[in-house]
Amino acid sequence: MLPTLLMIATLSAPPERDAHSHANPEQVRVTHADLDLTVEFEKKQLNGTATLTIERVGKNDGPLILDTNGLTIAATEISDDGKTFAPATFKLGEHDPILGKALSIPLNAATKFVRVTYTTGPKSNALQWLSPLQTAGKKAPYLFTQSQAIDARSWVPIQDTPGVRFTYAARVRTPKDLRAVMSAGNDPAQARTGDYRFEMKQPIPAYLLALAVGDIEFRKLGPRTGVYGEPSVVGKAALEFAELEEMVRACEKLYGPYRWERYDVLVMPPSFPFGGMENPRLTFASPTVLAGDKSLVSLLAHELAHSWSGNLVTNATWRDFWLNEGFTVYLERRIMEEVYGKARAEAEAVLGKRSLERELAELPKDDQILHINLSGRQPVDGLTDVPYEKGALFLKHLEAVYGRAKLDAFLKKYFDHFAFKSITTAEFKLFLHEHLLKGDEAKAKAANIEEWLHSPGLPKDAPNPSAGDLTKAEATANDFASGKLPVAQLPVKGWTPQQWLHFLNTLPNDLKPNMLAVLDERFHLTLTGNSELLFQWLLLSIRHGYAPAMERLEGFLTEQGRRKFLKPLYEELMKSKEGRERAMKIYRKARPGYHPISIDTIDTIVGWKE
Repeated sequence: MLPTLLMIATLSAPPERDAHSHANPEQVRVTHADLDLTVEFEKKQLNGTATLTIERVGKNDGPLILDTNGLTIAATEISDDGKTFAPATFKLGEHDPILGKALSIPLNAATKFVRVTYTTGPKSNALQWLSPLQTAGKKAPYLFTQSQAIDARSWVPIQDTPGVRFTYAARVRTPKDLRAVMSAGNDPAQARTGDYRFEMKQPIPAYLLALAVGDIEFRKLGPRTGVYGEPSVVGKAALEFAELEEMVRACEKLYGPYRWERYDVLVMPPSFPFGGMENPRLTFASPTVLAGDKSLVSLLAHELAHSWSGNLVTNATWRDFWLNEGFTVYLERRIMEEVYGKARAEAEAVLGKRSLERELAELPKDDQILHINLSGRQPVDGLTDVPYEKGALFLKHLEAVYGRAKLDAFLKKYFDHFAFKSITTAEFKLFLHEHLLKGDEAKAKAANIEEWLHSPGLPKDAPNPSAGDLTKAEATANDFASGKLPVAQLPVKGWTPQQWLHFLNTLPNDLKPNMLAVLDERFHLTLTGNSELLFQWLLLSIRHGYAPAMERLEGFLTEQGRRKFLKPLYEELMKSKEGRERAMKIYRKARPGYHPISIDTIDTIVGWKE
C-alpha cells in the first residue's frame, strides 16, 4: 500500500461531469445572464427574456446546451455584439423526470450572446405563488423562488450546475404596490415603482439565483446589514437578529473579508420549505426561527457562514455537497462561539452529533458517505445530516490533529485561493495535501482522510463533543423516565432551549402513559413558541399517543411548510393506523399551502394520489 502522502499526491483532479445537468460547459460556458421578467400573479407565471453572454472553451463548434424544466420557449436568437440579434433555431430534448429538458441552440463562429424568450410553467418547482391568505399579512399576494438544488432551470433557461458561475443583471416588473428583491444588489431605500433593476457583480452558480415579490419592508440593523419582511414580522425579526452585524465581524476576524458588500435577511412566508437559504447578499429565512429569545439564531450564523463556504467556494457537483455544508456547520459554530460563547457552541455541536447518530442508524450505507454518489437520483436525496454534521466533524477532527490555529490558517488560505470558484472533492484533497498534510507523515496518517470522505458511518477517531449543561439535562431525563425524579423536582430553572431539546431527545420510547401529561401540565410544552422544541415535543406526542397535543400538531403542520419538521412528523404518524388517518386528514388541508419541494417529499411518505 502506498504511504498516505504519496497516495494523495498521485491523485489528479480531472473535471467531473455534473450528473444533474444537461449543459455542456466543457464546450460553451455562460459567463453572464441578463434577465428581463414580468411577474404575472393572475396567470402565476414569469415571462420575458434571458440574454446570456457565452464563451467557448477551446476550439469547438458545438451548440449551447441549457437546462430547462417546464419552460415554454417562444424564440431563441443569437448575436455577435449584444445589440443586433438574429433568429436561431432551437431543439428541446426528451423530458427527463429529474433533469427536465435540454435546450440546444446552434451557434455561429462569432456568436457571443444568446437570447431566449420564454414563459414559466404553472408547476415550476422553483416558484411558489401565494394568495394573500397564505401570507403573514393576509393582504397582498407573494412570490418567492427556491432554486437549490436544480430548480433554477424551472424559471430561467440556464446552465443549471454549481460548476458554472456567472454574473447577472435583472429588470423585474411587478404590480406597483409590491416590492421585488433579489440575490443581488438591493437598495433598502428603493420606492415601490413596479419596475426594479438589480445587479450581481460577483459570479454565482444558478442555484443561488433568487427572487421574492410581496408586501416587503426593510429595517436597518447595521452599516451593511438589515432585515426585510412583511410588515407584521419585520419588527420582530429586527429584534431577534440584532447581533447580525456582530456575526459578520466575527466571521471576518476568523476567515477573511466579507466579499459581498451587504448581508441582509428576508424573513419568508411560513410555507418556505427550508430553515434558511443562503442566497448571496439576501438570505431567505423561515419565520420558524423567530423564537422571541434568540435561541434559534444559529441558523443565521449558518447562512452567513455560507458567504465563505458554499457561495464563495462552491461544490462543483452535488456529490461534493459536503464541501458546502460541512464547512458551513463548522464555521457556524465558530461564529456562535465568538458571539454567544463556548458553552452555546458546544451545546449546538452535541445536539448536532446526536441528530447525526440517529440518522446514521436508519440510512443505507451508500448514503452515509461524504462524497456520495447521487447519479440517477434527486440531489435532495443527499440532504441528510451527513454532509452537514459528518462534514463538520471531519473539520473538527482536522482541528484536533493539527490544532485550531493551523486549521484556521489553512481555511483562510482555502477561501482566498478558491474564491468565486467551484471545486470537486478531488481538488479539495489536493489542496489539503499541499497546504496542511504535506511534510508530516504521522499527522497525515492520523488525519485519516480516505475513511472520512469515502467510507460510511463515523470513523473511530470522530470527535465526541460534550457540554456539561447537556450532560445534566440527559441525567435529568433518565432520572425522570425511570421514576427516580418526580416532575415537581426537575432542576430546570434557568435551562436553555438547548438543554430542553436534549432532555426531550433523551426520553426513551417506553415512557409511562402519564409522563407526557405531567410534563405538559407543569411546563406547557404544547404551547411553546420555540419551533425546534415544539417539533421534538410533537414527535414524542405522536409516538406516545398524547392526545392533548394533537390539535397543536395539526396547527403546526398547517401553519408552516419547513421540510425539516414536516418529514419526520408525517413519517411518525404513518407508523400506526390511527396516525395514518390523522396524517391524511391534515395533509388534505395543508398540502395546498406547501412548497413543491415539501409536497414531493410528503406525497411519497403518505402515498398521496391526485
